[in-house]
Amino acid sequence: MMRLSRYSGSPNIAVFSTACESLALTATDASPEFVATLGEVLGVDVVKLSVGGSFVVGSLVAMNSNGAVVSDLADDGEIAKIAERLPCVRLDDRLNAAGNNILVNDFGAIVSPEYSESAARMIGEALGVEAVRSSIGGINTVGSVCRVTNKGCVCHMDASDEEVALIKDVLKVEAIRTTVNHGVRAVGAGIVANSRGAVVGDETTPIEMGRIEDGLVLY
Repeated sequence: MMRLSRYSGSPNIAVFSTACESLALTATDASPEFVATLGEVLGVDVVKLSVGGSFVVGSLVAMNSNGAVVSDLADDGEIAKIAERLPCVRLDDRLNAAGNNILVNDFGAIVSPEYSESAARMIGEALGVEAVRSSIGGINTVGSVCRVTNKGCVCHMDASDEEVALIKDVLKVEAIRTTVNHGVRAVGAGIVANSRGAVVGDETTPIEMGRIEDGLVLY
């Protein structure tokens, strides 16, 4: 299932929201309609929260079925709200925008090459997967330029053949290059998805929707 949506006037819905197989998180000012769309399309409970008082939840949280890695801006109450559903670890690093810098599913993680080996290892341990450092399309914020589920991946148009092969090797899914929201290459910012469905920014064209459907294997 795929549905177009908009978050408080923005088609960059994944800046404010994120999801895994069991849960979706979105900012506290999300409309009831947006929350209902996430829950219905993804087949999960939706939890509203902030991270460090910020609404950019999708940029600051990375998660899979095993756990969540959250910006160290998060306070104890925000951490506890996630920890009610998933084991949750603060990312104590200069690169604390976890959602932007970590691309993860239940099989593996690709993380910004700016992370140290020890930080990448900590991220992998928190998410219960191997974490490999790499850029994608020459961009270090790999979570912002790709969207991956347990079934497929869509990635930045400039991703090299070697990077697409790395996605397959580490995340165990095929990747398709595409754009979102009428030509935006930061596809991670415009798609909230799991293996059941995807909510996509409402400026996405029919051609883009078809490629996203193919890449995420939403048949």
